Amino acid sequence: MSEQRDRFTEHGQGQVFQFYDDLTPEQKDLLDRQAAEIDLTEVTRLFENLVQTTSGDSGNESLADQLSPAPFTPLPKNNGDPALWQTARETGEAALRAGRVAAFTVAGGQGTRLGFDGPKGTFPVTPVTGKSLFQVFAEKILAASRVFGKPIPWFIMTSVINHGDTVSFFEQHEFFGLEAERVHFFSQGLMPAIDDQGKILLAGKGEIALSPDGHGGSLRALVRSESISKMNAVGIDTISYFQVDNPLVRCIDPEFIGFHLLNDSELSSKALPKRDAAEKVGVFCEKDGQAVVIEYSDMPERLTNERDPNGDLRFRGGSIAIHIFSRELVRRLGTNTDPALALPFHRARKKVAHIGDDGNLVEPADPNANKFEMFVFDALPFAENPVIIETAREDDFSPVKNAEGSDSLQTSADDQLRQFARCVNAAGVDLDTDETGLPGIQFEISPLFADTEERFVTAWESQEETPEITDGTVIE
Repeated sequence: MSEQRDRFTEHGQGQVFQFYDDLTPEQKDLLDRQAAEIDLTEVTRLFENLVQTTSGDSGNESLADQLSPAPFTPLPKNNGDPALWQTARETGEAALRAGRVAAFTVAGGQGTRLGFDGPKGTFPVTPVTGKSLFQVFAEKILAASRVFGKPIPWFIMTSVINHGDTVSFFEQHEFFGLEAERVHFFSQGLMPAIDDQGKILLAGKGEIALSPDGHGGSLRALVRSESISKMNAVGIDTISYFQVDNPLVRCIDPEFIGFHLLNDSELSSKALPKRDAAEKVGVFCEKDGQAVVIEYSDMPERLTNERDPNGDLRFRGGSIAIHIFSRELVRRLGTNTDPALALPFHRARKKVAHIGDDGNLVEPADPNANKFEMFVFDALPFAENPVIIETAREDDFSPVKNAEGSDSLQTSADDQLRQFARCVNAAGVDLDTDETGLPGIQFEISPLFADTEERFVTAWESQEETPEITDGTVIE
């Protein structure tokens, strides 16, 4: 009898090994390895706290009287202090020149919703050359490394599903010019699905039903993969966090880094004014004197639609999953076993196919299982001196989430074109655009030529001969 079989039996989860004697040696090895990764005490606690004692949906409106809008530092164009933003920029640039910053991308998803068979980061997104999301980020990180004279390490969290394909993609493309030893891959953690009696379900006779532990699990994964130790060894104390679906993101933003460091913050976040009340982003709020993010689905409806005296949304600070973490906060939250001092888990009811006691596959018609995941923004209440700054949608946020409609490849490609058009117009090129700033031609600017509008103007003016910008032009 295996050591894991004994452990699971002692915790009342012996059903996980009920078919063990019928498995091949390879199947037994897989089941033992999966079981070894599961914290059964944690599973029991989650069952007791999130399944047994759940009181059901008491209505989001019960939150309404506990929430107020979280303040954020406005951009200079929105009455922010230009001198403060300049100081932040200089502080961030100094940190980059000192080699204190790493980039971190959460990239565990597949491109299924986009009709794409492969890791989402390999999905082509640029309007002319079809560069992948990973290549866009790689070029931005490489450009910043060159500007500030220090190579910026990149940590990428994959999943069990896409890890091998992701690593192979980078190898096939020679890491897009980055030094291979400075690109670090590791997989996201997994949690077992349990039924309403707290029993762990089997996806196969020798396989536990597992699912990713959420983007909040990235903090534990950074620690468990020894990525935090690697950062500590080379003097990195500042982690620029972003998710894989947003090609506009400023992966390395000196002003953002500067605000984080000037305030001795453990966690800083970018807020984006919501375009309308229905936009599906979390909202920065204050609850019990602490900054929190309330998911759009949990936001009380009357607050979602509430307006201030100027007619603007009162709760308008949208969370777009762009953060900066201190290394110390990640280490603390990623290692803490005290539930009161670690990110909370959230429960989701899902349909999970599983093996029944008779050994046959059960395909449920309705949700039958409980999955558990963590949200990275739940780190806010644990952080010392949290900072929230405003960002501009046109410079930082146009995700590729859907096959069509809003937040799709088409809307993101158009937003990239608008950004390219702003750059060339700022350099004195007369490029026709429509009233939204969208040019009538397709062209592209590589971050390796310039990764900001300001640097584009400088680089353009330094050219002995500038190209004519026509349909299909690529500037690199």
